[in-house]
Amino acid sequence: MMSRRRFLQQSALGAAAVGLAPMTAAGDGVPAPEPGAPKILSTWNFGPAANAAGWETLAGGGGALDAIEAGAKIVEADPSIHSVGYGGYPDREGKVTLDACVMDHGGEAGAVCFLEGFRHPLSIARRVMTETPHVMLAGDGAAAFAREQGFIEENLLTPEAEAEWREWLAAGSRYEFAPNVENHDTISLLALDSGGRLAGGCTTSGARFKMRGRIGDSPIVGAALFVDHEVGAACATGHGEEILKTSGSFLVVELMRRGASPEEACREAVARIVRRNPQWEQVQVGYLALSRSGEVGAFSVQPGFQYGVHDAAGGRLIDSPSRTAG
Repeated sequence: MMSRRRFLQQSALGAAAVGLAPMTAAGDGVPAPEPGAPKILSTWNFGPAANAAGWETLAGGGGALDAIEAGAKIVEADPSIHSVGYGGYPDREGKVTLDACVMDHGGEAGAVCFLEGFRHPLSIARRVMTETPHVMLAGDGAAAFAREQGFIEENLLTPEAEAEWREWLAAGSRYEFAPNVENHDTISLLALDSGGRLAGGCTTSGARFKMRGRIGDSPIVGAALFVDHEVGAACATGHGEEILKTSGSFLVVELMRRGASPEEACREAVARIVRRNPQWEQVQVGYLALSRSGEVGAFSVQPGFQYGVHDAAGGRLIDSPSRTAG
C-alpha cells in the first residue's frame, strides 16, 4: 500500500508537470519546534496509569506521538475500563465497536471508527496517518486495513461487559444519560516532548449500549482532538454529540490562538455548550488543553471530571474546575 509521504511526493511531481504549486510532505514548512520540558496529560482517573507509560517514552527522549500511543495501550488493554478498548461496553446489538484518532505537530492526522475486533484502535489510527493517503477508515475497511498491517484480531466482549449488557436488555433497553455515570469516559491524551513537539490521541468504545452504527466525537479531528504546533493542543471527553456540534477541541485551540490561557479557552468552550443547550445540566463534557509553552488547563460542564498530568515532578490526578463548581 502506498504510504502517505510517497503519495504526497508523487502528487508534487504531477503538480509540477502541469505548472501547479507542489504539495508539501507531512511536516514540511512547519516552524521548527522549540525544546521544552516534556509532559503528558490524559483524561479521567485512569489517566495516571496511561501517563506513567507515556512518561517512560518522554523521559528517554522519545517523541510525543510515541508517548501518546504507549499511554493509550495501557487503557485499551485493561478489561476493567468499560469505556475503552478490550472490555468496553457493547452497542445495543452486543457488538463492541471502537473509535480513535491521532494528530501530530505537523498537522497530520489519522482515525478509525466503527472498528470491531482490534483492541488498539489508536495504533491503527496512527497507521492510517502514516501508511495511507487518507485520514479516516471505517468499519470493515478499517478492519481489513488492520489485518493488512498485522494487528491481531480478537473478541473484545468480556464476560463482565456482556453480563451488564444482558441485564440492560432484560430491564427494557432504555437509553438514559446521566453525567459521569453513562460511561462516555473516553481517554484523550496530549503530550509535549523534549524537542518541543506536540501530539494528541483519543480512543474509546463509545457510549454504553449505543445504537448500532453510532459514532461520537472521538475519531473526529477538530471535535475530540486538535493539535496546532503554533499554538497548542486540546482534547475532549464526555457527551460526544455536544462536542461534535460545537467542534470543541478546535474551538479551544483557536481561542488559545487569540490569547486565551488553556483554562480560559476550555471554560469558553464549555460556555458554548451551556448557552446552546437548555438541558445542559444533564450533560457532561470536559476539555483539556496544553499550550506550546507547556501551560495546562481544563474545564468541564459538571463537577467530577478529573485529568492526570505527568512531568519531571511526577504524576498527579487533578480535579477540573467546572460550570457548577470551581
